[in-house]
Amino acid sequence: MLFDDRITALCAQMQLHNSIDRADYRKYDVKRGLRNADGTGVMVGLTKICSVDGYYVKDGERIAQPGKLYYRGYDMEQLIDAAVSEQRFGYEETAWLLLFGSLPTSEELVLFRDVLASCRELPHGFIEDVIMKTPSPDIMNKMAHSVLSLYALDPLADDTSLENVLRQSIQLIAQLPAIMTYAYQVKRRSYYKKSMYLHQIKEEQSTAETILRTIRADKYFTTEEAALLDICLMLHADHGGGNNSTFAARVLTSTGTDTYSALAAAIGALKGPKHGGANVKVLQMFQYMRDDVKDITNEGQVADFLTRVMQKKAGDGSGLIYGMGHAVYTLSDPRAVTFKRYARDYATRTGYGEQFALYELVERLAPEVIATVKGRKKPICANVDFYSGLLYQILGIPEDLYTPLFALARTAGLCAHRLEELQTGGRILRPAYKSVAGQKVYQKLADRT
Repeated sequence: MLFDDRITALCAQMQLHNSIDRADYRKYDVKRGLRNADGTGVMVGLTKICSVDGYYVKDGERIAQPGKLYYRGYDMEQLIDAAVSEQRFGYEETAWLLLFGSLPTSEELVLFRDVLASCRELPHGFIEDVIMKTPSPDIMNKMAHSVLSLYALDPLADDTSLENVLRQSIQLIAQLPAIMTYAYQVKRRSYYKKSMYLHQIKEEQSTAETILRTIRADKYFTTEEAALLDICLMLHADHGGGNNSTFAARVLTSTGTDTYSALAAAIGALKGPKHGGANVKVLQMFQYMRDDVKDITNEGQVADFLTRVMQKKAGDGSGLIYGMGHAVYTLSDPRAVTFKRYARDYATRTGYGEQFALYELVERLAPEVIATVKGRKKPICANVDFYSGLLYQILGIPEDLYTPLFALARTAGLCAHRLEELQTGGRILRPAYKSVAGQKVYQKLADRT
């Protein structure tokens, strides 16, 4: 049974008793979404791992400024530029930095890469028993399921000592790329009726190289492609303790639960279209636009489409222009700026120039449309999801993997925050909810109507 008249009737009954008056939120000064009245996040913790800067406060007023992202105090853009200029992969260095708090020496980086390489292989029989036997239409759910399944194969699964959690963290950072690519190959066979390719992992390859090699039938990729994907992974590696998925991981960690449960919860959070899943929604929005707009180079027609999206008359009916706006960034999202820089370069060289021009047009028009429809003007910028899907498209990465790539890259940050919460948190995270149900008098079954 999926749905029938009984479920419809039960849903109506459920809705009857679950509506809360919006005025009550103001009456009791509830921080909906853990947001203050001015839109800033409610302060619930401290971290040394990542800093997200998009504004400063002067005389009680938020002043917009260009966004900056810092990993352990280091400017994310400098980390990327250094890796590019030195022609080396930077994601592994980024993972070390997030986990251990300092930049690795050459010897430490070689050691860390070797440890990751030795952990890439999945347990014996795992691919057949866990991934192949229960194909999933969504790779994110399969990744969460696989992470939970690894619990059963870990003799120290419930040991929350820092040493053991670090061991589990390194293994998960190493194994999630394989879990993702195998889950995708199984989906290809089960849902698309296409051939499935299960390539052997090459331990000496970087995370980016491993991903490209295992998702392609011929295992071929260029150094330039791997370097671009590596940049994408670095950009997604962390984003502070307050984003939804990282906060979910910290909430579960505060209960004393195991690493696999905490990470699976974070993956579930990242799947949501208002969080990591937005990168796919951006791509779908542009497809709606191409189907709906006669001339996608016409500013008026594009602006009209975006207006209708806001009015829930076009697109997916959500009323959201995906990829625009952020809780912290105001004038610019540094991740979007970097994605755009590389998207422009690769698009012009690979035949995606027209698509990039449309993205730029929407990025320019969307703030004006949002201000007009909502009747208020405030700084709004493209976020990380806006250009990331275009870059993945240029790389020939299947749409099924856009959000999973976000998740596996973010694993380094998630694990770093879990370790920090274990070491310094100390209390279970438990915000308060006020009941507005009121007191009722019990009625016997025979007296109810």
